[in-house]
Amino acid sequence: MFVLEEFSGPDPILVGRLHTDKVENDTARYSLSGEGAGTIFAINEKTGDIHAMKRLDREEKAEYTLTAKVTNAITGQLLEPMTEFIIKVQDINDNAPKFTEGPYHAAVEEMSAVGTSVITVTATDADDPVYGNSAKLVYSILEGQPYFSVDPNSATIRIALHGMDREMREDYQVVIQAKDMGGHMGGLSGTTTVSITLQDINDNPPKFSKSLYEFVIPEDLPLGKEGGKVKANDRDIGENAKSTYSIIEGDDQGVFEIITNATTQEGILQLRKPLDYESKRNYTLKVEATNIRSEPRSNGPFKDTATVKIVVEDSDEPPVFSKPMYLLEVDENAPINKIIGTVTARDPDATGSPIRYFIDRHTDLERQFNINVDNGRITLAKPLDRETDMWHNITVTATEVRNHSQISRAVVAIRVMDINDNAPEFATEYEAFLCENGKPGQVIQTVSAVDKDDPIQGHYFDYRLVPEMLNNPNFTIKNNQDNSISVLAKHDTFRRQKQEMYFLPIIVTDNGNPPMSSTNTLTIRVCGCSKDGIVQSCNVEAYVLPIGLSMGALIAILACIILLLVIVVLFVTLRRHKNEPLIIKDDEDVRENIIRYDDEGGGEEDTEAFDIATLQNPDGINGYLPRKDIKPDLQFMPRAGQHSGPNGVDVDEFINVRLHEADNDPTAPPYDSIQIYGYEGRGSIAGSLSSLETASSDSDQNYDYLREWGPRFRRLGELYSVGESDRET
Repeated sequence: MFVLEEFSGPDPILVGRLHTDKVENDTARYSLSGEGAGTIFAINEKTGDIHAMKRLDREEKAEYTLTAKVTNAITGQLLEPMTEFIIKVQDINDNAPKFTEGPYHAAVEEMSAVGTSVITVTATDADDPVYGNSAKLVYSILEGQPYFSVDPNSATIRIALHGMDREMREDYQVVIQAKDMGGHMGGLSGTTTVSITLQDINDNPPKFSKSLYEFVIPEDLPLGKEGGKVKANDRDIGENAKSTYSIIEGDDQGVFEIITNATTQEGILQLRKPLDYESKRNYTLKVEATNIRSEPRSNGPFKDTATVKIVVEDSDEPPVFSKPMYLLEVDENAPINKIIGTVTARDPDATGSPIRYFIDRHTDLERQFNINVDNGRITLAKPLDRETDMWHNITVTATEVRNHSQISRAVVAIRVMDINDNAPEFATEYEAFLCENGKPGQVIQTVSAVDKDDPIQGHYFDYRLVPEMLNNPNFTIKNNQDNSISVLAKHDTFRRQKQEMYFLPIIVTDNGNPPMSSTNTLTIRVCGCSKDGIVQSCNVEAYVLPIGLSMGALIAILACIILLLVIVVLFVTLRRHKNEPLIIKDDEDVRENIIRYDDEGGGEEDTEAFDIATLQNPDGINGYLPRKDIKPDLQFMPRAGQHSGPNGVDVDEFINVRLHEADNDPTAPPYDSIQIYGYEGRGSIAGSLSSLETASSDSDQNYDYLREWGPRFRRLGELYSVGESDRET
């Protein structure tokens, strides 16, 4: 093993020498292998001297393991076995102490005792802690005295001064030194800075900024509103500076309260009860501020007190009612203008303004009540009905005469008291059913009554039959002793064929004063029932139907009947339409049909355009005229009658010939048309109505005979008679 101190020089340094006794004519050759061979360490192959060629640093590598070999330079054979050896680097003090975790921050409570540990710092030295004193450290304080001290071995910083007050100084900077070589001369050193903050404790009491506060508060200040502020300052911070405020003297009636503003730490003075200038004008309060937190070492929480003087300022106050709410009663039959009750209010101010009273009509839309504006007397304006409204809630306002803006309100609840003004009546419209096979004494219906009134002693109803029905042979009633009765049948011979329905009038009387009564009629229907008394049918028609016929069969029969009726109606309608003529003439408007064509004739001399005599006289049947290819436009116009043609041609034959011509005419249009002719046939006692061939003028005609032809020609005769009378006038 070779030992070598850390080397820092520029020249190689001899580490050691290898030698062998088996040397033959200087043929031995030395060589190294292993850690650092050839780079850090070199060997003279002839002499075996080992040199360190570079700087050695123990902190980087403390030892090196190498292998030495000696061989014959000629043959290359080993002269001796290979030898392994170690080169150990011996430490020197070449590293200064270091605070690897610095700078440091620490906190300690103010007023801590001397010797209280604050923080422990740690320095490290890279030198060998085993060899020599190169890594032995000693700590000292360079800055921060006389407030703090440091333990030279453990590096623990402690309080060195008594009564360190945060309110005087809060932050400190302490410089700590670490020196190796045990602190002796020549040793290396390192420093670090420690920032130390004193933590607050509750060591200061709250203190009011002044001992006397004075406030002027108006008497109409609303409850919960701020009337003044007080504040106690505290030199502490955070939770230690928070205080609560309280009134400890001068407020026996509990008029005031003081709350703490959490943000500003002020005491806010508020009202818990209204102020009254006329009853008390001054208050002197003692207010106390107390810290929320207290230190165990102190005797209880810190406190401070101050005096608060309050002067009440007079304000114009609204009227004050004698009661916040009034309860009045009135009978429902009370007469108009009856006094129901009185409300009173006063002006609390010293001036004592007169008061005027009004009803808020939004609460009395139907104006059922009135109030005297001077004395507050409430009277009835309209009749009341308890059964419609049992309670009436109105609002009364009181206003100062001198200042109309000062208004107060009070609720007046008016209860309408009941009187017996409603007669009892059946609870519902009963309809009883009586079985034909019922037994005598059987209960047909249980009847009860209701009364809109609400007597204090409760309802009691008396039931009885009307006098003329007391001895009726069919029904009787029985009192059930629970304000109801049972209607009983007297015999079992009821039959629907004999009488289907019975009416039983019953008088119901209440127990009011005076008693009220009403007559109610119970309808009793006689029905067919099963053996178990279940109602099956209640009319005579149902009785005569075959018993074996079901409801489905009845519906089928009814549907067949309806279908037959529909078929008959359709058949009659079709027959009627078939027998109707093609042209329906109005009985009141009998006119001839004139065919008008759209071609213009050549005047009286034009005899080729159209031969109208062909239509007027069947004598022209043999004449053939070509047909115009123009659709005829029918127009109905009244005209005078004409005589029948002189020749005896049959109209039916005439029409058939014209029809044959129209069917065989190649120039005829392709559409069907109805041919209407002005010829009326011969043999009629009335003759022709056409005026085309008459030889006489209109003035020579007498149309009175038209009225004798019956209702169909009555209107025509009236038209001609009117025209004739017009000409005479």
